[in-house]
Amino acid sequence: MNNTQPKFIITKEGTLRLGNVKRHCELLKAGESCIGGGYYSLDYITHRLLLSGASSEYGEPAWELIERLKVSPFYKGLEIVYSSWDSWKEEFPVSDRMEIIYE
Repeated sequence: MNNTQPKFIITKEGTLRLGNVKRHCELLKAGESCIGGGYYSLDYITHRLLLSGASSEYGEPAWELIERLKVSPFYKGLEIVYSSWDSWKEEFPVSDRMEIIYE
């Protein structure tokens, strides 16, 4: 049985890493630390990378700890948006509020 899901993390260095994994920690490379994560999906109709929720290991992304986000060039041209599972929190327009670096 394959229990993998599309998950993401944000490293302390500001790298967005996505993958289909069982646990968020599988997305970390040796020596890296994580400032949060969650789940992702791609909306090809609206050209958006949708990030949501929280990692059971690292919690919600701590966006306030980074000024720029390093993203794979594969996602260039997509608007990046984060939605908390807390209904009282507003959607966070990552692309509008942060400098995005594609590398």
